[in-house]
Amino acid sequence: MGASTLEILASYTERARQATHAGGQAFARLLKHAESGDSGQQRRAALFVAATYNGRAHPFDLFELRAVDVDISDAMLTCLDALRWGRSDLYRLVPNGEQRVRAVIRQWGLGAARD
Repeated sequence: MGASTLEILASYTERARQATHAGGQAFARLLKHAESGDSGQQRRAALFVAATYNGRAHPFDLFELRAVDVDISDAMLTCLDALRWGRSDLYRLVPNGEQRVRAVIRQWGLGAARD
């Protein structure tokens, strides 16, 4: 016999909670890397961070996932999973997230940090 609707909803709720938690941690790593990383891939991290903040103003080419180290692309994919579940904006999951993202957008000359 299949799972009940309540069991399925509980399962999705738990998946969303886990994805949000992992996404917040991954986003914090990417944001820190965009602010002061040393791998030479900070700009790509900054582009991704900006896209999660406002994808219309700051589009991100998914082929960039191929151009970054595995740890960075794994963090990006974890963030995408968190966004898929839609529990929170990623920048709200880190201390001073909005201000830090806006500063990264300015730092890398990515245009206005529009809402």
